[in-house]
Amino acid sequence: MGKLVVGVSVVCTAAVVCGVAVLLMKRRMKNSGEWGKVEALLKDFEEKCATPVGKLKQVADAMTVEMHAGLASEGGSKLKMLISYVDNLPTGDEEGLFYALDLGGTNFRVMRVQLGGKEKRIVKYEVKEVSIPQNVMAGSSSEVLFDFIATALAEFVATEGDDFHLPPGRQRELGFTFSFPVKQLSIASGTLIKWTKGFSIEDVVGQDVVGELAKAMERAGLDVRVAALVNDTVGTLAGGRYNNPDVIAAVILGTGTNAAYVERALAIPKWHGLLPKSGEMVINMEWGNFRSSHLPVTEYDQNLDVESLNPGEQIYEKMISGMYLGEILRRVLCRMAKEASLFGDFVPSKLKIPFILRTPDMAAMHHDESADLKVVGNKLKDILEVPNSTLKMRKIVVELCDIITSRGARLSAAGIVGILKKLGKDTLKDGENQRSVIAVDGALFERYTKFRNCLEETMKELLGDAADSIVIELSNDGSGVGAALLAASHSQYTDLEES
Repeated sequence: MGKLVVGVSVVCTAAVVCGVAVLLMKRRMKNSGEWGKVEALLKDFEEKCATPVGKLKQVADAMTVEMHAGLASEGGSKLKMLISYVDNLPTGDEEGLFYALDLGGTNFRVMRVQLGGKEKRIVKYEVKEVSIPQNVMAGSSSEVLFDFIATALAEFVATEGDDFHLPPGRQRELGFTFSFPVKQLSIASGTLIKWTKGFSIEDVVGQDVVGELAKAMERAGLDVRVAALVNDTVGTLAGGRYNNPDVIAAVILGTGTNAAYVERALAIPKWHGLLPKSGEMVINMEWGNFRSSHLPVTEYDQNLDVESLNPGEQIYEKMISGMYLGEILRRVLCRMAKEASLFGDFVPSKLKIPFILRTPDMAAMHHDESADLKVVGNKLKDILEVPNSTLKMRKIVVELCDIITSRGARLSAAGIVGILKKLGKDTLKDGENQRSVIAVDGALFERYTKFRNCLEETMKELLGDAADSIVIELSNDGSGVGAALLAASHSQYTDLEES
């Protein structure tokens, strides 16, 4: 009897072992099948994001065509090609004390700059950041918002100190960086078209924002003249030109994206004013709204656009800027998790939350060079609550980062080449040895090394021999210092000094 029990027990154990083996084999077969699906989705995404040189040249050509159309007439193009009224960029000769106010989000900055001319350049610079309360940003009134700003500015002016010198009898002058859609009326006036970035104060829309600020400064007992109203991209161009006379354009590659450049006034058919003395005019392209049939748009981009706050708009921006790169990655991972069990038998609930994957997190994963991709593992665990990711999973994440970032950087390069084509600077001309510098600002370009390197390499691919005469230069904090420099180059006292 004892022998029989042992025999039965051996048979049972063998059956269990066999059952486990079958289960494991089935799971392996399922896993290999699922993994095949993951790789198929990856390959499909890579093919749809492809940016061969031929396609990029088509994008650059399309950008040039849209630039021409936008300069010809209002509403003639997806590119607004806004006339900035900035016809005097800084030269380096500027002297004196100038202020800047930079309003472009939930914080605003006030700053002052003491300029010392060609020799001393920027002698001293001070800045203060102020957070805007939510109840002031939304649902308040024009008076409440601009009084809040003017009060903070007055407090800042009161701390001027002996290092800053305003010549006797002179009024303080300020450059106002206002990074919202504005219909510019002159160098120092413009009406708000609409609020973005969480602001919602109805009675400001349609008003001259400089006039509103001036009234608030008067109420605060502050005697300051707004000499220039600019957006951050035009400010970056001014800051770049101040540091380097070869700067011809500025590009912002940060949370959002835009470009501005110096155009010949005679090449702007829609300009009906007097020709500026300089013969030049800075154009704010608003290039985030560029679109073309040549852009490699995927279903992930289309879905992101449909579900965005501004469907059908800013298509180029949604493919290349820091606001969206992490979100594209999330959408691809979400589909892989649902359709191909990328993270096993569950779809992480956090992965379903829009914008939970920010581009700085994506950059950290993309830059991970450890053998086991530890940074990727930690990010998946901390942000998406994927407890045990395998090396295989982590490698897929890095590959996706590379596809999305390369596409964004290469399309950005094509846009810059489009500007160079418009200016006739995309090919080498006999006897010409003029360097052309593009000033670039924004955290995406500054901190996402692989994005930056890819952009620079793509410029070389697209320009060939002409690439040697084109320089991409980081221009930090152009929007702030640039506004103060434009206040200086458009000062009411400039003509007095020249005469």
